[in-house]
Amino acid sequence: MANHKSALKRIRQNEKRRVHNRYYAKTVRNAVKKFRALTDPKEAAEQMPRLYAMIDKLAKKKIIHKNKAGNLKSKITKHVNKLA
Repeated sequence: MANHKSALKRIRQNEKRRVHNRYYAKTVRNAVKKFRALTDPKEAAEQMPRLYAMIDKLAKKKIIHKNKAGNLKSKITKHVNKLA
């Protein structure tokens, strides 16, 4: 266990951030899963910009890696094009 006051604070902060980041990462994973289940091309085209924005925000905050964000967006675009 940490002995310094600053180390104890750091532990508290890290745990708080871990839970926060985990929540947002899981939210996007669920959104991507629901998006991939869509079969209507019109609905998919409507939801794509919102999903892009969510992914970009996570990448900007470094919750997910920027390359992972790019890969997700690429796969989403392929899915929409396949539906059309």
